[in-house]
Amino acid sequence: MADSPNILNYKHRHLLGIEGLSHLEITHLLDKSEEYVEQNRRADKKSDLLNGRTVINLFFENSTRTRTSFELAGKRLSADVIDMSVATSAVNKGETLIDTAATLNAMHPDVLVVRHGNSGAVQLLAEKVNCAVINAGDGNHEHPTQALLDALTIRRRRDDLTGLKIAICGDILHSRVARSNIYLLVTMGAQVRLVAPITLLPPAIDKLGVEVYHDMKEGLDDCDIVMVLRLQNERMDGNFIPSIREYFHFFGLDYEKLSAAKPDALIMHPGPTNRGVEIDSEVADDFSRSVIREQVEMGVAVRMACLEVLAKNLQQERAEQ
Repeated sequence: MADSPNILNYKHRHLLGIEGLSHLEITHLLDKSEEYVEQNRRADKKSDLLNGRTVINLFFENSTRTRTSFELAGKRLSADVIDMSVATSAVNKGETLIDTAATLNAMHPDVLVVRHGNSGAVQLLAEKVNCAVINAGDGNHEHPTQALLDALTIRRRRDDLTGLKIAICGDILHSRVARSNIYLLVTMGAQVRLVAPITLLPPAIDKLGVEVYHDMKEGLDDCDIVMVLRLQNERMDGNFIPSIREYFHFFGLDYEKLSAAKPDALIMHPGPTNRGVEIDSEVADDFSRSVIREQVEMGVAVRMACLEVLAKNLQQERAEQ
């Protein structure tokens, strides 16, 4: 992929979501990520692009996969990476987000990576800090770097997202991953289908430019990509499914349901996978079609690209002040 000539093709200080980003901005981030895929496969994986910069990972929710990916991304760019443990911090003792922002400002970080259980909390922090902010997932709102790494995975396998039929299956209602993917894939010209029981779909979701199905075989018919989401039991307050067994019977991805998709359809999952709940183990481990491990690899490259772009934008912004 050709590199974009100007780092400011992405002109925002923060990356809080995919909603509102243009085709050009998304393409720029994907092109930049592509460079890091190759760098990460070399023996010497480090560069000094962010030498002297400080990246703080502030995770109010546990996420070993995302936090480790951001930590590795920062270190490969030679940034000073600090993981703040919220469980033992003043935040857990009653400090407000506004107080946290003031504390962080006093540390003069360059990029703040935030995951929070409440939708909008990352936006609030971004309004109060003097650095760049990356949303690593907020409530059921957005998870932009996950959507970017998913798009990069697909693009490397299928060259282009335009015109692809992509089914997103499972717990759409509670999934920030689904929401960010919908925004990105629709913007990039893909045909997006949502496949889920009616109890796990947000109201009026079809207004986002997607097709809605309640039957797996109908929804997966002739699809190029099948993206499976986990049941987010920690966000469920009430009975959304009759039982795990019944859910797997109707909506768990197995070879019988997958047969409705194209013979070479790719299988995706943002992780962690609940085998026997939303996906059969054999399907998840089918390395001829499953790109789940590749998604993890793309995650580091995408997060390196986002850190570089936002840090350089902030540097230019400060230089112009």
